[in-house]
Amino acid sequence: MGLSGFLGRRNIQDLEVILETPEESYDSIPFVSVVRLINKKRFMPSFLIRCNILNYKVFFPFIDNNTSTVAYTEMRFKGRGKHKIDRIYVCSVFPFNFFVRCKSLSQPLEVLIFPAPLVCDSGYFDISEEKQHRGEVNSDKPGFDSDMISIRNYIPGDPFKLINWKATAKTGNLKTKELSSLLYEPVIIDLKDIPFDLEKKLSCAVFMINSLYKQGIPFGLRIDDKLFPPECSQSHKIRLLRELALYGSQNQR
Repeated sequence: MGLSGFLGRRNIQDLEVILETPEESYDSIPFVSVVRLINKKRFMPSFLIRCNILNYKVFFPFIDNNTSTVAYTEMRFKGRGKHKIDRIYVCSVFPFNFFVRCKSLSQPLEVLIFPAPLVCDSGYFDISEEKQHRGEVNSDKPGFDSDMISIRNYIPGDPFKLINWKATAKTGNLKTKELSSLLYEPVIIDLKDIPFDLEKKLSCAVFMINSLYKQGIPFGLRIDDKLFPPECSQSHKIRLLRELALYGSQNQR
């Protein structure tokens, strides 16, 4: 029993758990997170490790010494804003499956959850084809609308119709056509003009931001006395989604 206790305690020592969540996570919508387990022991591997993160459990059958490994788990958070994870537990039944030994890792984490997108059937968000094509100009930024500007390596998720089969045959690797995008008149979303209650306003604004970003249309946001000028970039989109997620909370910046 003494040897069993020693091996069991040693098995869960010097372990570190890192939770990696997606850049975009939305209220009540499942998303996949990466759980990275690091074994910092110099000589001893670890066996039958279970990580408990809130109500989610992730199992690692084996991890060698001085290495790391990953597993994936589907998570879901209800409610926009910051969600705190105060502790993560690593547990194991090693070596004889008689007892479950656990160790608490004090690694405070925060997961920021954006409002869930709500499809808006509103005249406020009416970017008709006529408006889009009025005064449109070709841009050298990548998009899906106009002339080809380059050929690049295929990235998973690229539309099948954009694969350049001639270049693929020449190189032996999948190649994708990169098209220029069209420049459209910027759109500023004013939260007070969206005719819903607060939570629906926020969700509708999220839907607008994501839709405009996908179309390559510069978008801005007016929220109370704050104005975010129009841009069309991933970092700008995340900045606005964060603002909507924290709206009305003490953590709003």
